[in-house]
Amino acid sequence: MGLKILISNDDGYYAKGLNVLKETLFSLKHKVYVVAPSVNQSATSHSLTLTIPLRIKKVSKTDFITTGTPTDCVLIATHGLIKEKFDYVFSGLNHGPNMGEDVIYSGTVAAAMEGVLMDIPSVAFSMAAFENINFSNSGDVILKILNLLKKIGRRKRVLLNVNIPNGQIKGYKITKLGSRIYSDTLITKVDPRGQKYYWIGGEKPTYRLKKGTDFEAIENGFVSITPITFDLTDFKMLKKIQRVAKDVF
Repeated sequence: MGLKILISNDDGYYAKGLNVLKETLFSLKHKVYVVAPSVNQSATSHSLTLTIPLRIKKVSKTDFITTGTPTDCVLIATHGLIKEKFDYVFSGLNHGPNMGEDVIYSGTVAAAMEGVLMDIPSVAFSMAAFENINFSNSGDVILKILNLLKKIGRRKRVLLNVNIPNGQIKGYKITKLGSRIYSDTLITKVDPRGQKYYWIGGEKPTYRLKKGTDFEAIENGFVSITPITFDLTDFKMLKKIQRVAKDVF
């Protein structure tokens, strides 16, 4: 068989996007393993389950459901649950985009990121829509990303964040992360017993449409491919602090 690929997501094992990803890779004759959360774990970021035990249900020889987060899924898959050495970790296809600062919150991106921490090249795939998602073009995107990875070569620390337009695809753009504009609010309500409870809500986030960003690509009907790195160092501020530190310390 072809490549050995581990897939996970944050929408849960029964999400359509994960099934589409799985079936596409099967059709390309690759060996696919699935370790995915039992329920929706959106916006769990790179969290690990450390204070309660994890439960794992074996669905088939290659499919497992866990009570953990997307990060848990990749960690346990690569630490003994599956006795294979994976060529890639693919996360998705997420129901909704992951662009700009949203990658910080995203469980989809976190699963791919955990793959890279295990020295496995990884990709996070997201559909840029929340409703009436059209997966019909995703198969061709997945094939092209596999070809791109082949061209890049076997490099352990490759992490790609791929967002797919919901409809006709005009082409592909290599992009940088854009910037969201958030308007979150804390909504307070009272339950039938008189106890307060809270929702984090607000208006749908908008974005700054800057040239070369993932937002611009999706807005214009292009697949956005953004390479992501782990180094969060602010190098401009680093240089400034180095200049002034001698006057402080």
